[in-house]
Amino acid sequence: MTQIPEQHPLRQLFGRLTERNFSEALGWPDFQVTEYVSNLLLEFIHIDQLARIKDHEGEPVETVVELLYAAESHSQQSSAEKERDIHRHIGDLTLFLAGLFPEYCKRIKCSGLIHHKDFLVDYVKAGKRSYSIVATHQDPQGKNPPALFQTLSTNFELCVAGLGFVRLDLDRCQDPNLNQAQSHLFH
Repeated sequence: MTQIPEQHPLRQLFGRLTERNFSEALGWPDFQVTEYVSNLLLEFIHIDQLARIKDHEGEPVETVVELLYAAESHSQQSSAEKERDIHRHIGDLTLFLAGLFPEYCKRIKCSGLIHHKDFLVDYVKAGKRSYSIVATHQDPQGKNPPALFQTLSTNFELCVAGLGFVRLDLDRCQDPNLNQAQSHLFH
């Protein structure tokens, strides 16, 4: 993945939008959370990051239910770092989808998509649980402390709401990256 430079306009836009919406709209000025969430938005600018976890055959794991299965299999194999990575991705993916694309989450539940593997998955519960699991492990790279993931878990719904406000601002901007992501999810 190409690293987005510190002064890139998207980094600045996402940083300002998350900080403003979490502080003003939610009354929750937690810099660690807003920085994490804005970096999450940047990460998912690269659409391939939505399915960055690969199965044993090297194929992308695209659904939350498959990710939960993969995390469980790594848990049983005592691969704590891989389990942590998968649970972090589950938390990130569910937060991203529930916050920015709630219509996608609703669509897989009620539009006859019973064949969708995530039909019975509650993204909020899965995200909260996954961030809680991540909080029990030390970050091998030392960038994000376990307490951050416990905060994300405890306040998952608030983070979803904050991303909803960010989405409203992005819609007002008619951001082409959001339109591309929407197009990818719905087609």
